[in-house]
Amino acid sequence: MACCEGGVRFRLFPKPPYVHPEWPPETVCVSEPPGAIGPGPSDDRIHIINPIGKRFAYGVNPGPLGTPHLSLPPWKGPTSPPARPSAEGHFDHLPVGTPEFAEAHVFGTVRFVLDIWERYFGRRIEWHFATDYSRLEIAILPALNNAYAGYGFMEVGAHLFPDGSHAPFALNFDVIAHELGHLILYSTVGLPSAATQHGEYYGFQESGADTTALLAGLHFDSLLERLLAETHGNLYTYNELDRFAELSPNDQIRLASNDVKMSAFAAGWVDEHALSQPLTGAVFDILVDIFQEMLVDRALIPREVAEATRLVRNSPENAAALQPVFDAAFADRYEEFRTVLVEARDYMGFALAETWKRLTADYFTYLDVGETMIEIEAAMSGGRYRRAMVESFAWREIGRVSAGPRLAPPGPRSHSCSPRTLVPGIQDQLPKMSYRERALMAGIT
Repeated sequence: MACCEGGVRFRLFPKPPYVHPEWPPETVCVSEPPGAIGPGPSDDRIHIINPIGKRFAYGVNPGPLGTPHLSLPPWKGPTSPPARPSAEGHFDHLPVGTPEFAEAHVFGTVRFVLDIWERYFGRRIEWHFATDYSRLEIAILPALNNAYAGYGFMEVGAHLFPDGSHAPFALNFDVIAHELGHLILYSTVGLPSAATQHGEYYGFQESGADTTALLAGLHFDSLLERLLAETHGNLYTYNELDRFAELSPNDQIRLASNDVKMSAFAAGWVDEHALSQPLTGAVFDILVDIFQEMLVDRALIPREVAEATRLVRNSPENAAALQPVFDAAFADRYEEFRTVLVEARDYMGFALAETWKRLTADYFTYLDVGETMIEIEAAMSGGRYRRAMVESFAWREIGRVSAGPRLAPPGPRSHSCSPRTLVPGIQDQLPKMSYRERALMAGIT
């Protein structure tokens, strides 16, 4: 994304530097003018803290004597010195490798992605916790082996490897954007009640959060350039776009391009991240199909090539056989291919935002997503991309096979079905602390 006129500047890594040291951070601008973002960074909707002595992530935690209690913002303990803007009000002066750069990177990512999706929604996205908190508190917790978003907070940890090394999620754009995606979905689709929850809602939460990050990443000029240089427009080849939340050159949390179908979960499911893959795969396929249809419309690739790529879903090994055709079509046409990819990206962004506006968390199914997207597509383009949507959802068995029951309680990796999604009222359902334990909680000896 070209730097906007008058916005505050940040430097963000399109890909994590511990995986891609050859990718420098890219300077981007957010929508707020210089002076609107203060130390932290912080503004009227988001503030970053680097807490000192925070032992537990927010959620249900044991008290000093073991009684569970709900811990929610704000953090009242000490914090490290905040990142400060330059004299001109920007944050692009902070040296890479410092805590201040990490803090600015997290804030800049959240604000950058929020700007993108508010453009797609055509309105301000209000926090789902706005009745209790005016601002999102984001804490950097290096010892936390994950990243979470919940009621009034986001906590950003790291991926801990067996050898003791770690990959800081504060420098991982995908992970931060994914967590913001959860908050966007909580605000727009909502949370189901215990009586109305279906498993596919939790898979949708993970899929929608992944999609939030994927489309936001396509707003980096350097990512667009490298993606097209790598694939020449053949996006079904293994590439950086579909590698989500990379941890190493050969390891990532999920692939957007996958061959998982709903029948894999007909007997039941355990992990919502796995359950998300059919829906994420369908959305990724639709994005690629729309991109290729637009290439055909502009006579950049022939119709028979676009038809041949549809067969790649069943035979992924055929993607390489199509590469010479894309190589020839792409030669000296970078700007044309880039323009089309941006148009396809924005089409999907607007379509998904309109779809999410119409969904409800109660009794949620993937079929709801498919049918609503097809209705939105008819209004947006008169059915121009209906085939791409119908075929993609059908191939994933969405609408024909439903996910079975949850086969095990949520594990520690669970994001959208965990204590972190609980609201303040749940405290009344927890055991009461003794006076002594309440005193210890308050720091009274």
